[in-house]
Amino acid sequence: MAHYYDNEPLVASKEHEICFELNSVKFSLITDNGVFSKKRVDEGSFAFLKTILPLSLGKKILDLGAGYGTIGLVLAYFHKEARVDLADINTRALALCEKNALRLGVRDRITCLHSDIYQNVEGPYDSIVVNPPIRAGKVVTYAMYDGAKQYLIDGGSLFVVIRKAQGAESVRKYLQELFGNCELLDRHKGYHILQAKKVDK
Repeated sequence: MAHYYDNEPLVASKEHEICFELNSVKFSLITDNGVFSKKRVDEGSFAFLKTILPLSLGKKILDLGAGYGTIGLVLAYFHKEARVDLADINTRALALCEKNALRLGVRDRITCLHSDIYQNVEGPYDSIVVNPPIRAGKVVTYAMYDGAKQYLIDGGSLFVVIRKAQGAESVRKYLQELFGNCELLDRHKGYHILQAKKVDK
């Protein structure tokens, strides 16, 4: 069975359009079979964007596990001073990222990276944003957290959205141990938005 976190989805392609509104802006994205949340933008991504959009995220951002680009491309749209790298192992999702970047008019400020977690990522980044692929398992999701420190500038932040029912408290404690800090920025319908900052010790 093919999963959205696979490299090459085996299911037949059937692209379609989804529409949503955020901060009074109407967005239209192309999705497909074999990608995460193909029928609509998931609630976690909405909660995540509403929380982090007003923040100062710096001039270089990584969306790790970007899917078809909802989080990274919307950040690029609103943060016009930033460059955004969108990394994913799913080649179909990355092709959609390219199409969606053109639709949103941000293609010149984004880079799509075919990467197994941080494999083809260079950095360093001011911010790393992660809506983790929970179904891929803890080995994958915790590797996303672990590697963030290496790819962040000093003072840079890792932002994570995760449901309470999917281990938000455990992740918060883990990030607290890993970074020496972890702030709960917001809660929304069971989703927790977390920030861990890389600080000099």
